Amino acid sequence: MKYLQSKIDLREKSHLTAVVISMPSLGLLFFSTIFSFQAHAKDVSFVDFPFLVHCESGGADRAYYLSKITADGVAVYISPDNLAGTVTINGAAEPAMGGEGPGSCSGKTLEQLRSAGQAFYLQR
Repeated sequence: MKYLQSKIDLREKSHLTAVVISMPSLGLLFFSTIFSFQAHAKDVSFVDFPFLVHCESGGADRAYYLSKITADGVAVYISPDNLAGTVTINGAAEPAMGGEGPGSCSGKTLEQLRSAGQAFYLQR
């Protein structure tokens, strides 16, 4: 009889353990779903960024084309000769790792690039 009682206790303990572990997991899943919807609601798209950015660096004029927008809102621009730069919707442009040093775009926001005539958008 003692063996049967310990088996029942073990089942109850394992059931309780499963409940204790799963409840916080469900809570985290719930909150992550809510926050992921909020993050997607604020996502930026290709229309928010210029299609082309014209920069001068080291005496050469270069066209940087919008290549991709990462999940965290960083737009990556690439030139035909494989130089790259990045910019965020409210941040300043900067050369990508291994890119050329500061040029006429470096440190400028999208608004500054637009005002300087260096940002070109697709017509809607």
